Amino acid sequence: MSFKTIIEPFRIHSVAPIRMTTPEQRAGFIADAGYNVFSLRSDDVLIDLLTDSGTGAMSRNQWAAIQHGDESYAGSPSWEIFRDAVQNLFPFKHVIPTHQGRAAEKILFTALGGKGKFIPNNTHFDTTRANVEYSGAEAVDFVIAEGKDAANLHPFKGNMDVQALEDFIQKVGVANIPVVMMTITNNSGGGQPVSLANLHAVSDLCKKYGLPLFLDACRFAENAWFIREREAGQGDRDVIDIVREIASLADGMTMSAKKDPLGNIGGWLALNDDELAGVCRNLLILTEGFPTYGGLAGRDLEALAVGLTEIVSHDYLKYRIQSTAYLGNALLAGGIPVVQPIGGHAVYIDAKALLPHIPALQYPGQALAVELYKVGGIRGCEIGTVMFGKKPDGTEVPATMELVRLAIPRRTYTQSHIDYVIEVCLAVKANSEKLTGYRITKEPPALRHFTAIFEPIT
Repeated sequence: MSFKTIIEPFRIHSVAPIRMTTPEQRAGFIADAGYNVFSLRSDDVLIDLLTDSGTGAMSRNQWAAIQHGDESYAGSPSWEIFRDAVQNLFPFKHVIPTHQGRAAEKILFTALGGKGKFIPNNTHFDTTRANVEYSGAEAVDFVIAEGKDAANLHPFKGNMDVQALEDFIQKVGVANIPVVMMTITNNSGGGQPVSLANLHAVSDLCKKYGLPLFLDACRFAENAWFIREREAGQGDRDVIDIVREIASLADGMTMSAKKDPLGNIGGWLALNDDELAGVCRNLLILTEGFPTYGGLAGRDLEALAVGLTEIVSHDYLKYRIQSTAYLGNALLAGGIPVVQPIGGHAVYIDAKALLPHIPALQYPGQALAVELYKVGGIRGCEIGTVMFGKKPDGTEVPATMELVRLAIPRRTYTQSHIDYVIEVCLAVKANSEKLTGYRITKEPPALRHFTAIFEPIT
């Protein structure tokens, strides 16, 4: 017998207070923040869906592991526990810990990037793209056509367009492509998964041309669950086995352990190439720390090791995917356009469809994100032209999609919190025709969405 109610497969052990605010107060807070939700104080946010990165709740076993952490500078047993937990799922020869995922990206693309190089991906996320471009290389995306259509119901919209990738390899030459990346799940494309068949096809193509394949595997467990649920012939498999097969198709990976590994901090770079690993370890020592801690305390390493065992629980993953879909399906039922099928870690509202009267270069996603905060204290994240419209040469073009991501922190909010989010979104939709766009009055040269200052267009 199955039941309609989705229950959390855990009990609440500790709580953190939420400070209640009024719409009038929030209007002042967001104006003081330059209409950038990243600049808000978290105490002034009711429901924080800005990101699922590092914002989840750790388990009692993770907190117990923190007490077990050994803080020796070199050769800590906590390092060995962490390394073994990583290699249990991703059996790469070299594991290089970092303080978070973008540090792993920085090290990898410092070693492999450079002017005249190209880094293909299904879709680069913001820090990945920025680290590629900072090295002088060019980040190029080859997600399938269905992945650019928010309403398309393709089950694996994160897939790489394999033919487009091969055409590109032949066009620019193998010597100019130091690595091919695959992001699982595809965050910028609406949290959409990549199929096992597509991973095999990309891996085979990389082997054909002698190119290394690396995974940006931040949400590997959610991707594996989607494979189990949606891909023919995978329904009886254990998630751990699917994860190991995914790892077997690649030559290395970057990881932000603030996502699926259930950490508040941490990451790693893992790979098989001995020579490249040596170069990366030297860069690690320059920027992060000794290779057995890599910018992390021993207690963090041990908490992540426990998280890696908890994240592959079928009970947890079923709850995680169903609870995210609960929000997405409710918004759809209320007439709010969202990226479909619903992803694993977030619901992406299609701001272009909801606010068709706001031009892309007036940032409809930013307008929607600001309004969600003003009306209900919900902090989401624009993923559109603000994030991706500015090109390295300084020009600006509309992004393929104009989205607002409502990222769900792991094991943090209950169903009543999500029911409140639904009510706020419906209230914003009811007034959506009156919303206006924004202009940027000040911005940094890169990753402008983090610190740009906006003003409303009146």
